[in-house]
This record gives sequence, C-alpha cells and structure tokens, in this order.
Amino acid sequence: MNWRKSSYSGGGAGDACVEIATTPTRVLLRDSKTPTRATLTIPTPSFTALINHLKEEVPPWNSESP
Repeated sequence: MNWRKSSYSGGGAGDACVEIATTPTRVLLRDSKTPTRATLTIPTPSFTALINHLKEEVPPWNSESP
C-alpha cells in the first residue's frame, strides 16, 4: 500500500498529520503517529463528496463579520 502524507503537514518530525492511501474502491486514512493502529476506510464516492463539500464551505474563521 502506498501511503502519502499531506503537503500541508507541519514542521517537526512530520508525524502530526493524517496519511492517505487509495484503492480502486476505497480511501484509507490513518494517523501518521500510530500507523500500525486503526485505519479508517471510506468508499471513494463518499470521500469525494466530503472533500467537494468542504471545498464549497467558507470556514467561520474566514468569513467577514457584518
């Protein structure tokens, strides 16, 4: 399995992030600090819908106040 870290991972040892791997039908997520522990597996269409929704939303800390 080819696990990748986000390009947004912070400094330090680079272990404070989520890693992702893909299969033809699933997206797998794991904590980079504990890679041998649990893995979250999500169907690819559901993960794609989540990411698209997050891209459309304006975070509350980034919105203008009236």
